[in-house]
Amino acid sequence: MGALAGGRVPVVLELLAPNHRPVQVTTDLPSFWRNIYPEVRRELSRRYPRHSWPEDPLAARPEARPARRREP
Repeated sequence: MGALAGGRVPVVLELLAPNHRPVQVTTDLPSFWRNIYPEVRRELSRRYPRHSWPEDPLAARPEARPARRREP
């Protein structure tokens, strides 16, 4: 992924749930999107159905404020 301070400090990313609590912590973002995100997506989409959980987050358009999803 990357490092700071001449490679001495790894970059650590936290994926936060809509309640701002950490769900996953990683230093390898490409591997996270390929391997871990599908499982996290399933869990979070059940818990937070009104939020957008794209199947392909790398191709998804960023949202400043997600559109409200209507309940069926």
